[in-house]
Amino acid sequence: MIFEEEQGCKGRAEYGSRLMPELANYLTEKFKRGYSLSTLKNAKQFYNVYNPIIGQRLSESGLVQKSQSLISFFDNQKFTEKSQLMISQSHPFTVSWTHYLVLMRIKNEDERSFYEIEAARQQWTVDFLKRQYGSSLYERLALSRDKDEVMRLAKEGQPIEKPRDILKNPLVLEFLNMADDAAYSESDLENAIISKLSNFLLELGKGFLFEARQKRFTFDEKHFFVDLVFYNRLLNCYVLIDLKPKELIHQDLGQMSMYVNYFDRYVKTEKENPTVGILLCREKNDNIVELTLPENSNIYASEYSLYLPDKSLLQSKLAEWIEEYEDEQEIRKLVSENSEEV
Repeated sequence: MIFEEEQGCKGRAEYGSRLMPELANYLTEKFKRGYSLSTLKNAKQFYNVYNPIIGQRLSESGLVQKSQSLISFFDNQKFTEKSQLMISQSHPFTVSWTHYLVLMRIKNEDERSFYEIEAARQQWTVDFLKRQYGSSLYERLALSRDKDEVMRLAKEGQPIEKPRDILKNPLVLEFLNMADDAAYSESDLENAIISKLSNFLLELGKGFLFEARQKRFTFDEKHFFVDLVFYNRLLNCYVLIDLKPKELIHQDLGQMSMYVNYFDRYVKTEKENPTVGILLCREKNDNIVELTLPENSNIYASEYSLYLPDKSLLQSKLAEWIEEYEDEQEIRKLVSENSEEV
């Protein structure tokens, strides 16, 4: 109603500028708390962003009474009781108002929908929602997926159906507080991760359980050590992580292939799915990874970053990626139509 009142008073600048402050004073005097000017401004922005959903719910409940003035509408105490009942029983919103104060400032509708779904499903705190948005989780997941699957993120959140679904590129480890330009060893990185294990598990994503560090296995009288061993209860499989604080080389991929083969043959049970191997590296060459690993490999390489990524850069890259996808779809459509004509 505030939005409609403001729209109706366009051209009456003096009235328009007084509307919100006077309404805030009136409501505060009548209902005491919760109706400050900043709250009303946030409420109006929330309505602007979620207008289709709110409009539908208000219409269904019969609460919209356009014949009344804004002030006389709020003078009706029955409105307050009825609206509170509707909000508590049938509202379509899944997280708290404080969460929505963050969500409604996300301009991209698909991105906003993704964060709302994940915040509700994973019960994120507001601080963790801010962290995930600041770390560009949506863009990192989208850029780690096949183009055909990107559009599912906005409708379903992050589905975990196959090993590739657990990957993010890059993995953001800013919580380790390690200087990006400092020289550090594999053991330094491992110790930092173990000391912040709960944060690392959250960054890895859904369904991860920690089993061991420097997991030893012996084969042909030789000892080998896997840096970090996890289990993913959603994929029902072991996930092995090897840390490489340098550029990835093909020997690293061969080593991980041996680790995965050993777990598949001697550790996992018949009911469990094939083991997944992840090489967490400072940088990688995709061509080398593709050439070294077979097409159906369950081994993946993912870069990590010790600082929050440049969100605008990732958004630009994702927009370019989606444009390429749409061009490919258009070409496929034309080819299909021409084939039918022939």
